[in-house]
Amino acid sequence: MSYEDKRVAFLVGPEGIEQAELVEPWKAVTEAGATAKLISKEAGTVRAFNHLTPADEFPVDLTLGDASADDYDLLVLPGGVANGDQVRTFPDAVALVKGFADAGKPIAVICHGGWVLIEAGVLDGRTLTSWPSLQTDYRNAGATWVDQEVVVDPGPFTVISSRKPDDLPAFNRAVVTALS
Repeated sequence: MSYEDKRVAFLVGPEGIEQAELVEPWKAVTEAGATAKLISKEAGTVRAFNHLTPADEFPVDLTLGDASADDYDLLVLPGGVANGDQVRTFPDAVALVKGFADAGKPIAVICHGGWVLIEAGVLDGRTLTSWPSLQTDYRNAGATWVDQEVVVDPGPFTVISSRKPDDLPAFNRAVVTALS
């Protein structure tokens, strides 16, 4: 099945993105035929990391001020501790996440990417997974945290979540399935 009419937004901070958690889902959705766009706070490039080691830079397609949930079918929130921590502090990022949730559009999150979901207040009553250090944050936000490779919670908007780079094959399959 081809998803040539589908558009996927990847929301990241300026640095600290876990490279595999950006590159592998990007590859999965584009190989399925979807168009992927990288959204960040500022124009230019963002810096990915392999855990704590600086890795590649990636060009930003669109700044947060110009991004709208109306233009996309799915949102991906890659992890990385610094990335997740930065994104949750950007009011336009929180607004974009709320826009996806309010529109009932799927959101896929891995590792530390979910801090912005907590900030947006969209997790009450939801079930998801993450890097284990976020489990208390999720519970405090009203969510149920589980330790699983991938969790798909259909709720009022689908939330796809995974814990870490080792979970990417299952995460990517769930993300592509959510495009249908």
